[in-house]
Amino acid sequence: MSTTRTFLVVAGAALLVGAVAGCAPEDEDPPATDPTAADACAAEQLPTREPGILTVGTDNPAYPPWFVDNEPSNGEGFESAVAYAVAEQLGFDQDSVAWTQVTFNNAIAPGPKDFDFDINQFSITDERRQAVDFSSPYYDVRQAVIALADSPIADAASVADLADATLGAQVGTTSYRTITEVVQPDPEPAVYNSNDDAKAALQNGTIDGLVLDLPTAFYMTAAEIEDSVIVGQLPQPSGGEIEQFGLVLDQDSPLTGCVSQAVDALRDDGTLAQLEQQWLAQVADAPELS
Repeated sequence: MSTTRTFLVVAGAALLVGAVAGCAPEDEDPPATDPTAADACAAEQLPTREPGILTVGTDNPAYPPWFVDNEPSNGEGFESAVAYAVAEQLGFDQDSVAWTQVTFNNAIAPGPKDFDFDINQFSITDERRQAVDFSSPYYDVRQAVIALADSPIADAASVADLADATLGAQVGTTSYRTITEVVQPDPEPAVYNSNDDAKAALQNGTIDGLVLDLPTAFYMTAAEIEDSVIVGQLPQPSGGEIEQFGLVLDQDSPLTGCVSQAVDALRDDGTLAQLEQQWLAQVADAPELS
């Protein structure tokens, strides 16, 4: 930002107004606060919900490996660690971060938000951009199917092998979209309000398989659902575009540009890769369904 500071000194106050109103690159959410303006992204300058406090939302329960012990504020788990890294990049220490509970659907619904940003495995989609802003992506993700070990689909080797399966997913998620667009099974997919409800349906035999993001699939099969297996990773929907998670902000939030700048900095300096290795290292081992 030092080169921009020099520019502002030369150009004067009139151009400062233009800089603050600057827009993001094409196809990105336009920031109301231009992160190129001098000190615009300093914590004391950011128009957070509460002065000096960064309010971060996520769902309850907050699942591993994204969070640990259902306690987002402990800094453990990939998304908790990412949230605190973004906060630090913006100039907020850990004591200046406040967490609030927000359901998945409410976070991406139109309307004012009770948070500055929300982190809860939100895949960035054009449809959701109609209601909310997204930061730059912080994680590339794949969807996977899990099943009980004695399920008929436990040994499936291809998407075609899932054609007769009753699959379930949480409502409003790209997991559900992956069922309808990629697998396209004959039975109607089952939809649940939460992954806890979907997990119970798998355990009691209501569904044959459950579709989740891959890290959550690893956790559920390892720690939550006895005698369950990862059937395999599913291909990406919509022409093979990479599915990515982003932080959710209120639409046209004045914080979007600065939060994206913070995420970009964490990617560039290797922090995101380091946190991914620390909390999500096991996800590379899942089989692929062709």
